[in-house]
Amino acid sequence: MSIIVSSISQGILWAILGLALFLTFRILNFADMTVEGSFPLGGATAVALIAHGTNPYLATLAALIVGALAGLMTGLLYTKGKIPILLAGILVMTACLSINLRIMGSANISLLNQKTIFSAKFLQDLPKYFDGVVVGLIIIALLTITLIWFLQTELGQAFIATGDNAKMAAAFGIKTDQMTIMGLMVSNAMIAFGGAVIAQNNGFADINMGIGIIVIALASIIIGEVAFGELSLNQRLVAVIIGSIIYRLVLLAVLQLGFSTNDLNLISSLILALAMALPQIRHFLKFDQIFQQLGGKQND
Repeated sequence: MSIIVSSISQGILWAILGLALFLTFRILNFADMTVEGSFPLGGATAVALIAHGTNPYLATLAALIVGALAGLMTGLLYTKGKIPILLAGILVMTACLSINLRIMGSANISLLNQKTIFSAKFLQDLPKYFDGVVVGLIIIALLTITLIWFLQTELGQAFIATGDNAKMAAAFGIKTDQMTIMGLMVSNAMIAFGGAVIAQNNGFADINMGIGIIVIALASIIIGEVAFGELSLNQRLVAVIIGSIIYRLVLLAVLQLGFSTNDLNLISSLILALAMALPQIRHFLKFDQIFQQLGGKQND
């Protein structure tokens, strides 16, 4: 039971990354490689500050700010420097590796005997493995509600229009470069925030904690979309959260079959590839036609 609850809590916490990447991957329509730098940047910033006696909530807020700065750099390189978005993200991601080492002073830092956001008094009476679920639900609910509200504002609609058709949006007077920079800043702020939260949940920050996290975030998005099909924008945000939980439960099931934790990146890639290819597999196997025929017979 504790293992399942732990996997669900991990799914909820990692859903922060899925929601963040949804802004760039689905709305702005590009995959931002900065996330593999801003995620450990947030974790390194928060853990280093906490280790030096800073209040964990202020440390987590600081992580959010440095993540936004990383997104700002990528946005400026892309919009003003005219560097392709993939390369701009890789440049900032690479720079973050050195910055993270500067912040931490070593390859990793432990939070042993340090207070974190998971040390709140209202969590004291709960079993330890429920901490992540409770804190994760609070955070993810606030983020989801905020994103739903934001995307319904005029600024949010301009942001969506930029992703749908930048040229058309510019023709209507929308400053598309500013919208792109804003999207990258918000996304990477959330990614760094997620890094800070997950690092505190794990009890340490490591220089390599960002490797492969873009695959994990994409898996949350793709699995949610494949599992629930056509949805409204607000529903897709919720689907990302559920997709993240499903992904963690699938990983748990695979590990129970005897695979090593060293295989996690390989397994994650295979799960994402399978989820993305599933519509084509269904079409190849003619499942859609079978479902339509069954539906027709029932109607008759």
